[in-house]
Amino acid sequence: MLKPVILDNLSEIKRIDKSDMLSFCVGAPKHYGDASRLAKNLQIDYHKPETIIVAGMGGSAIGGELLKDWARDKADVPIEVCRDYSLPAYAGRNALVFVVSYSGETEEALSVFQQALKRKCMIVTISSGGKLQEFSKKLSLPHVQVPLGMAPRATLPYLFLPLPFALKRLGLVSNVDSEVNEAVRVLKLVSDENMPGKPLSGNFSKTLASALDGTVPVIYGFGFYRAVAQRLKTQFNENSKVPAKWEFFPELNHNEIVGWENAKKLGEYFSLVFIRDSDEPEEIQRRIEITKKLVHDEGLRAYEIWGRGRSVLARMCSVICIGDFTSVYLGILRAVDPTPVRTIDVLKRELAKSGFKNKVIRELETLVKK
Repeated sequence: MLKPVILDNLSEIKRIDKSDMLSFCVGAPKHYGDASRLAKNLQIDYHKPETIIVAGMGGSAIGGELLKDWARDKADVPIEVCRDYSLPAYAGRNALVFVVSYSGETEEALSVFQQALKRKCMIVTISSGGKLQEFSKKLSLPHVQVPLGMAPRATLPYLFLPLPFALKRLGLVSNVDSEVNEAVRVLKLVSDENMPGKPLSGNFSKTLASALDGTVPVIYGFGFYRAVAQRLKTQFNENSKVPAKWEFFPELNHNEIVGWENAKKLGEYFSLVFIRDSDEPEEIQRRIEITKKLVHDEGLRAYEIWGRGRSVLARMCSVICIGDFTSVYLGILRAVDPTPVRTIDVLKRELAKSGFKNKVIRELETLVKK
């Protein structure tokens, strides 16, 4: 059986995608709608922060990166993402810290949570349960409980949307509802066009996955597509089980582009994916077109994913959805179940032996008793 034909064989898709990761791609419109209704229930009563920090790891942190890009031209407060065990030194009483951990058990997130409590930061937590939820309830902190039973990377709508809605409650942004509503409508179109039952010949994500098969995807974004490119990179890592990388304009034109000079045989192992937009700033469009010509002259393969919709959020989500579908289809082409992340599971088991997480939990228990 020719590999691309597998993508039109629904029984073969189900056999490989045992945990049905594709269902989360198809269900993206529903999940974003459900997540928005859940996010609107978040009650917070904090003063305007001087800075906002979103703390989390992996799939629990990418929402912070998306928020940072989405709110860059909207909120007059700096937003930082903390992917570490410790908060930056400036985080204090006037910092709003979102601690995000799908499981509620991530040791880095719990460590940051403990520090935020000690520094008396304003805190909002997001998890499906775990110690993060337990301590948040004991301390009467604002907490968003998201649905259980999903791979963390599939919970993006639930971990991301509480962030812009929280900023709306604080008066830092507006038009969140209208952007989310449009995003849901656009996601419905994207989902219908890329679902498993749509044949390869008319299915953009299947076609792109087939083109990327056997290569390392390199995702190029810009502006509010910066973190979108990062999301696509990590989806290829986790769903497709392949190495991948991401960069963004205009920065990549000052370093990355030189790496393709005289690549020759090495370049055959890479595929470039440019995220495009009908409203690209002229200066960015010029850079993209020149870059495409340069890499083409070096013999590299290049593809494009175009954002859909009017609002920034709709365009971001549309590309994310296409990337999700493509990464799962690529995993299926490689005959790997997209959902399990064996290496991460092994790593967590080994880390648990250090006792660090238990130490953090004991310190949190002490703080709760005070």
